[in-house]
Amino acid sequence: MRLESAGSVDVSGSAGSVDVSGVLLSEVLEPKSWLCLRLLYRITSSGSLQVALRSEGLSFDQPLWSSQQPSHRWSRISIDVPKATEPFRVVLEGQTGGEGANSVSVTDIQMTDGYCIECDFEEEHLCGYTNKWSSTVRWSVGEGPLDAAPTQPKATGHHMFVDSAQAETFQEVSQLLSPLTTEPLSGCVSFLYQQQQVEGHWFSLHTRDRAGQYQELWRAPEPSQYLQEWIPVQVELKAPYPIQLVFEVAYNSAAGGRVQLDEISFSPEFCDAATEPLFDTSGASCDFESGFCQYTHTRLSAPTWRRVSVSPNFYQAGDHTTGSGSFLLTAPNFAGRSSYVSQLVGPVLPGARRFCLRFFSSLHGFGSVAPPLAVYLQHGATGALQKLWHQTERTKDVWTAHEVTVHTKQSAQVVFVSTCKSFWNCTSVALDDISMSLGDCAPPAGCPHSLLCDFESGLCGYSQDQEDSADWLRTRGPTPTAFTGPTGDHTSGRGHYLHIEASRMLTGQRARLVSGPLRGSKGQQCLRFFYCMYGTGTGDLRVLLRRLGGSEEDSLLWKRSGEQGISWLRATVNYQCDEQHQIVFEASRGPSVLSDTAIDDITFERGPCPGNVCVCIGILHALPHYHHDQCAGKHVL
Repeated sequence: MRLESAGSVDVSGSAGSVDVSGVLLSEVLEPKSWLCLRLLYRITSSGSLQVALRSEGLSFDQPLWSSQQPSHRWSRISIDVPKATEPFRVVLEGQTGGEGANSVSVTDIQMTDGYCIECDFEEEHLCGYTNKWSSTVRWSVGEGPLDAAPTQPKATGHHMFVDSAQAETFQEVSQLLSPLTTEPLSGCVSFLYQQQQVEGHWFSLHTRDRAGQYQELWRAPEPSQYLQEWIPVQVELKAPYPIQLVFEVAYNSAAGGRVQLDEISFSPEFCDAATEPLFDTSGASCDFESGFCQYTHTRLSAPTWRRVSVSPNFYQAGDHTTGSGSFLLTAPNFAGRSSYVSQLVGPVLPGARRFCLRFFSSLHGFGSVAPPLAVYLQHGATGALQKLWHQTERTKDVWTAHEVTVHTKQSAQVVFVSTCKSFWNCTSVALDDISMSLGDCAPPAGCPHSLLCDFESGLCGYSQDQEDSADWLRTRGPTPTAFTGPTGDHTSGRGHYLHIEASRMLTGQRARLVSGPLRGSKGQQCLRFFYCMYGTGTGDLRVLLRRLGGSEEDSLLWKRSGEQGISWLRATVNYQCDEQHQIVFEASRGPSVLSDTAIDDITFERGPCPGNVCVCIGILHALPHYHHDQCAGKHVL
């Protein structure tokens, strides 16, 4: 199957104009195997381009990829479209931004069966494969008759080759890079190659992640005899995060040589049925709602990590997950002695892997001993501890997000260490929502099948109601008025959230925040968000459904009144609307200035709301402008 577009499509804004947007929709595509969407795009001055999937049963589009990078040249992007379970359309949305002449353009749109890393090099776009490093020894397109062999797929056609005849020195390295994968891939990579003058070069296959880290997958063996024929290769690939395939030829002598490459393909089945599957990181993730998961105390440390829960109140914050659940706490009174070293040990991690550890901590008390919390890697063979991170921030009573890249050369365990040297100089440390994912830490930006906004880069397409009497304010840290509002945002403790500033409002005045338009759906939708209603004069917080195109009044979906405690609390709302609509967050000022209500981390999902939640730790953007990465830090709560 192939979907093609020959000409180009532009969304343009002139000098002094407001933002202009345009949307392209594909035909309805039936669910089948994986697809690869390729296109050329260009963003001049300022603007954005988003690619998403639109299903009949969802009121929002599922983001696949986006870019805001301006360039006066055309750029090619390849986007993997996973196997669908229901008919869908591909949505391309371009939007100009800022003042002055600017535009967003797309052309040469193609959708083909298979994975984007697959290629037979018969098309001019070469499936998005590009050269890297050497400016003289480059991979080029070859064609014409080739020596026939039983393994050769075709006697004529196109292939890629690199030849030392172009070399200026005999230490040249030439790389052929695939497009960056946009979905997790695990399975078998297959390709064909030929070599000439094998003694003059090395030919190998690597993966390269977004951080620039290389991992060798395969190296061509030295043949017992020279055979000028196509040799088939199968290589195991485990890529739970975005990677590029890198075919590399390194010349090491005057003999030089030539390498030819063709018929790159991928199968989701491993080459060898006995191949060990990807390490399941869910066992290293825990929100402590049902116990310690796979985390334990060491025999040498005092069992001072306690699982506690705090009901919503006006003095002490609850857990990070919901505001009313469980978390771990270590404190001097738990140890029964004036000094201690408390160690919490995670499950065994396999060697030769890179992981991203994410967690939340909160400090309590008046202690000043540094550091109150540290993370170590305990190597399995020797038991030696390697320090990875220690806490330097001194913010108290705020859940703060942290992330640490962990590189295991051999099997190892992550150890959380809290140290107390004196009863009167100790800091109580709280720990919650530990998650582990494969690969280096990179800002995740969404969970599958959901739209999220944490207000880190603006309002994500939300807008202020023009008919209310006040506005929602975007801020970070505590609100200006003491004894009301949160002390930090819910996402990371350092980021942004929205709140109403009661000192600028009169009693009974209301502020409304309105979402972008959402399509109607026959099924239920799930809305989740976090709210903080702390202050003795707190008013109401309501969530309303506004139908577009009708004269009906807004419908009430959810409501809370009065002070609810100092914590960020999680709200869950199921609703159904079969026509285009908007969601409205409305907060009112209470009888005093101690009435700063706040919201953060708004999520829309396919409903109804499940008991388990995909929690994304990082920078989240959506509605209607989305980001293409999936949430690397997700785990089940």
